Formats: sequence, C-alpha cells, structure tokens
Amino acid sequence: MFTTDFNFTDEQKELRRLTRRIAEEKIRPVAAKYDEANEFPWPIVKIISEAGLFGVFIDEAYGGAATASAVMDLCIVTEELSRACGGIALSLAGTALGTFPIILYGNEEQKKKYLPAIADGKKLAAFALTESEAGSDAGGIKTSAVKDGDYYIINGTKQWITNAGEAEIYSIVTITDKNKGARGATAFIIEKDTPGFSFGKKENKMGIRASATRELIFENCRVPKNQILGKEGFGFFVAMKTFDASRPGVAAQALGIAQGALDLAVEYSRTRKQFGKPISSFQGLQFMLADMATQVAAARYLTYEAARAADNKHPNVGAISAMAKLFASDTAMRVTTDAVQVFGGYGYMKEYPVEKMMRDAKITQIYEGTNQIQREVIALELIKESARKNK
Repeated sequence: MFTTDFNFTDEQKELRRLTRRIAEEKIRPVAAKYDEANEFPWPIVKIISEAGLFGVFIDEAYGGAATASAVMDLCIVTEELSRACGGIALSLAGTALGTFPIILYGNEEQKKKYLPAIADGKKLAAFALTESEAGSDAGGIKTSAVKDGDYYIINGTKQWITNAGEAEIYSIVTITDKNKGARGATAFIIEKDTPGFSFGKKENKMGIRASATRELIFENCRVPKNQILGKEGFGFFVAMKTFDASRPGVAAQALGIAQGALDLAVEYSRTRKQFGKPISSFQGLQFMLADMATQVAAARYLTYEAARAADNKHPNVGAISAMAKLFASDTAMRVTTDAVQVFGGYGYMKEYPVEKMMRDAKITQIYEGTNQIQREVIALELIKESARKNK
C-alpha cells in the first residue's frame, strides 16, 4: 500500500515478488498453527531455502547470491516474510544475525567452511551475546573463555537466543580478560555438536512463537583457537558492527508485521458493517487508518535508508540503523494495537490474525538492544557529531 520501489533493481523487484508469493501461499495459511503449537517451522524453512533466500546476504564466492546491496536484499525478504508471520521470518533473519559476524570478521578458511551450508539453507545460524545480567549492558557479559594451549575453555550461559537448538552454527561473545572490560571480549564460532555445549528448555514466549528461543549452556567447552572471529579482545567490536548490519533487518521485520496488520485492518473495515454501512465510512476509523498508513510509510523509508547506509558503509550507520529499528518497532506496536481496535472484539480472538501480530510486534522493541538503548545510541552519535564539527 502506497509503496515505492526505492530504485530497486529488476532483480530486487523479482526477489520481492518471489518472497511475497511464498509468504502468501505457504506461510500465511499455517502461521496460526505454528504459533499455537510453539513449533519451529522446518517445512517452511525448507521451502525458503529451496527458493535460495538464505543466500541473499552471502557472497557468490561462498555459494550465496549477495550483491553490493546484501542488507537491502535481506530487508526486502524479511519484510515480505514478516507480513505473513514475524516468527517464521526469524528462521532466516536470525540466521542472518548469526552469520554477519562470520561475513564481517571471519577469515577465508572460516568463510569457506561455514558460509556455503548457510547459503544453501542446510544449516541455520544464531548469534549469542545476551546473558541474564547482560542484555542492554552488552559489556557486562560473564561467559568466560580461558586459553589452554591451542584451545579455549568456555564456561557460562547465554540467554534468550533466537534459533537456539535448531541452528548448527553459533557466533558467540565471551570474556577472555575480565580486567579489560569490553576490550577483553572475544567472539568465537561454535558448532552445535561441540562437547560441553548444550541447550536449556525451549522458552514459552508471548509472541514469535514459531521461532525457537533457548539458553546456551557451556560447561568446560573446548574450542580450538582457530574458531576465534577476528582476534582476541575484538569481540565487543564484532558485536557492535554486527548490530549495525542487522538492525535494519529488525526494522524490516517490524515493518512487515505492521504492514500485514494494516492490510488486514483496511480489508476488514470495508467488509464489517455497523448501522447499515461499512465501518470504513466512519471518519473516526478513517483517521485511524490514515495514521497507521502514514506511520508504516515513514517506517519503510527509514528502514530502507538504513539498509542502504549499511550496504554503503556510511560513517553514521550505527545511528541510522538505530533510528530505523527504533521507529519501525514503535510503529509496529502502535499499528498492530490499532488493528486490534479496528477489528473490535474479533481482534481479541485468536481465530483472527491481528492479535498474533500485536504479540509478535512487541519483541521488536526489545531485542538487538531495547528502544531505550537505541535512543542512547542515536543521542551519543549526535553529541559526537556536534563535537567534531565544533573542533
């Protein structure tokens, strides 16, 4: 609704058409089933992988189909999938999050080993930073990695990890020198079947229930030193640069959820009659729909601008990505809440999809940095920019 092509190439327009068809024909009919069952959607993951969508953010040299607009392409796919189900979309979006550290900081050997299987959709990936006492405070992580010859011994837990237990490949951030704070963090690639690495229970969540969320548990887990991403002490930098690339994807997920809710609200308003006429004829409801559409359009422009900034390595990409994630997720929460209102009593019932969209929208304001943290990121960048200009 009221979309532009944002100067998309013909290939990107076809990518959008392909993904929308999969979303409408394969995902939408089963979204409620997977949500209710709290079940990971492996049959849908197979369809997505066979369509080549897991390769849109991975370079051709490693079996993918990424162009210079890899983040933009990922956002196109994530938005379209999320229109039908924000939880199912996370199988791909969460894999992208877990893969970005390898794309950005993996050496050639690591890329050749891991990226082709991810691009094929044969293996999913996950990213693990959050702990029970280190969410927004990413510098407070306690999971330790102690050097032991050519290995590191990892102990600790990671909490609320998307794709956990389903993914085969994990990018995790540990502490290798607690005396250095964030400068003592180191990132590793860890495979699912590594001895000493296990999973907690599958979380029973409010929303995105088709996505698996579990705790990662490390008990004297021995990892070869060649599994380090970047270099020792580089982990916090790996995490922050990963978020610069991944937050436009969260914005795209939120945007897709909001657009899906808006579409349903408009359609329902045309068919639902009160006082002998469609409720879409009432000015109060028209104003609601107008505000919803305006918010979604604004979120779309900011989301794709952030994607372009990430692809072009804009010097202020951190702040721009934070703005997109902040605005799109707040929009998703407002628009889905209003969609439930448009549906009235029906909107509160599980047999109608907007209550699920409202539940799914909430997490986009929380993960990959709460929206309060996004505001801090944006404000600090503004202050730094002002200081640089006034030197």
